[in-house]
This record gives sequence, C-alpha cells and structure tokens, in this order.
Amino acid sequence: MTPRPQRIIDTTGATDAASLAIAALEDGEPIIIPTDTVYGLAARAEDHVAKRKIFSLKGRPDSQTLAILVADVAQAATLVQVSADFERLAEAFWPGGLTIVAPPAPGVPPSLGAEDGWIGVRAPQQSWVRKLADSVGPLAATSANLHGRPTPESIAEIHEAFPATLLFDGGPGGTVASTIVRLETTGHTPIVVLREGAISSTELLAVLGPENS
Repeated sequence: MTPRPQRIIDTTGATDAASLAIAALEDGEPIIIPTDTVYGLAARAEDHVAKRKIFSLKGRPDSQTLAILVADVAQAATLVQVSADFERLAEAFWPGGLTIVAPPAPGVPPSLGAEDGWIGVRAPQQSWVRKLADSVGPLAATSANLHGRPTPESIAEIHEAFPATLLFDGGPGGTVASTIVRLETTGHTPIVVLREGAISSTELLAVLGPENS
C-alpha cells in the first residue's frame, strides 16, 4: 500500500488530490469527502471489505444501509431501475441534496442495497466527487460522524473523530443532510419521504405533477 503521511488534503489547492483519493479507494481505504450536504465517509460501493471498515470506524450497526454517490443518471442506471419519476426528480434536483431509493437494476447484487434489495443513489453537487465516482465507480457513503452523534461542521472536528482516515478538505461542511425519498411502484403516492433534509416534500411533489402536490 502506498504510504500517505499527510491526512488532510485540500481538494482545491492540491493538484494531486484526485489521484490520492483514487489510490486510497483502490487500496480499500475509506476516505472522507466533501459533499453539498455534510461531509461523507466513503468507499468503493463494490468493495465490501472497505464498506465494513466504514461501519467499524463509525461504530454504526451493520444492519443499516449506505447510500451510493454516483456521477450522473447514467451511472445510477447501472445500479437501479430508472423510472419516469426517477428521471423527473433527478433532472430537477441532481446534482444536489436528494437521495432516491429505487429497485435494483437486473443483475445488481443484493449486498449493495437494503434487505429488500432497493438502493439509495445520489449525484452530489461537488463536481470533484462526481468525477471521483466516474473514475473509480459508485461510492458507498454515509455522513462523517460517529454513530449517534451530530456530523461535525469543521475539518478539525472531523479529523479528531477519524484521525487515521484520509480527509479531503473542500471547505466548511453543511449541517443539513440530503432528503431521502423512496419511489413507490404501487398505490396513489409516487414517493415516500424517508427523511426530509435539503429539499422539501413540497418541492418534490411539485416536480412530479400538480396532482401530487
């Protein structure tokens, strides 16, 4: 494994930030990345060993699932079934603070999603993170906080919580997590809001048509 003595790297000032992030992810090392909502602890979605490290670092129950950050709708379609409602929501709110939970695409292993196989995907606002997902594949991610505690806003606090984890500094972190919606395949309601965050329920339903608002 390539040695990395420096643990905090400025994504704007370090010309090799992307290559360092790619090397760490390919080595199976979770990293901390900036997103448009809160800082995230991320690993390659297909690297099950690295994902287990995320749960260990956070002290998070492994029964909980991880959202997956993608470069765009095309990459999301390799993981989930992209319906008309999915496309409407993605067109309106991606890149941005909306995680869409949808049925898995054919052939996607159950280990990537929840117990029912459904997967939450999001294209974050930061182009740096989307390019990272485009380079190494989708990224399994969760907020960079110890389980049960608030997500730190400052780089210093995040580094204190995860001192041995490579941290990519993109500036002050946010305090509002992404909104999580589950697409419904039956019934009259097109979505169920599992967590309201950066985007309101009113905004979501307005995009899906006046009959749903």
